Amino acid sequence: MCTGRVDPSHITRAFSKGTDGVFVGGCRLNECNYITHGNHHALNMVLLYKKILEHIGLNPERLKIEFMSGSEGNVYVDTVNTFVEKIKELGPLGKSEGLDQEVLNLKFKAITDLNFYLRLMQNERLRIRFDTREEYEKFYASAELQRLFKELIADKLAISEIMLLLREKPLTMGEISQLLNLTPSETSRHLNSIAKQGLVRYGEGKWSYALLA
Repeated sequence: MCTGRVDPSHITRAFSKGTDGVFVGGCRLNECNYITHGNHHALNMVLLYKKILEHIGLNPERLKIEFMSGSEGNVYVDTVNTFVEKIKELGPLGKSEGLDQEVLNLKFKAITDLNFYLRLMQNERLRIRFDTREEYEKFYASAELQRLFKELIADKLAISEIMLLLREKPLTMGEISQLLNLTPSETSRHLNSIAKQGLVRYGEGKWSYALLA
């Protein structure tokens, strides 16, 4: 299967089921057997997803992509073995990063709910094409990408997480901030955004927010 078929939902599904690390292997860049150059798409997607992992508190090194030709079996074996050793070093998913399992499950559910949106953003607002891996990595380390990530993805994820929490029960702003590790000002901004859409209500008597039926 071409790496261009790898979707963010595949990676999310693997991590949400407790997989400690995900490896994606593809053909070398600019050596695509087809006209799609799917390996460029895969690299762009993986680098974006590594940003998401870092954002939710997981080590981005749990996700890796490497490129090699079909004749380089020895390179594949060495690369996979090195990755396996790295994952053993990192330890169990979430526990090594000090994340509560329920909170981690919530975060992956929020990512799952945004899967279509993530694909849309990658294909439209984050659609880039470089010749080398180094150029892709330089872009994903840039201030421009950080701005776009916050504007297009980080805020959407936070709102998705808040909505999932409020589906369970009403919560105060402080409780939401603590559970999601958000500052009070961030939580307030997101709640105000949701309230303007008519999705939540504030109960003054209980000082809490709840989803509207």
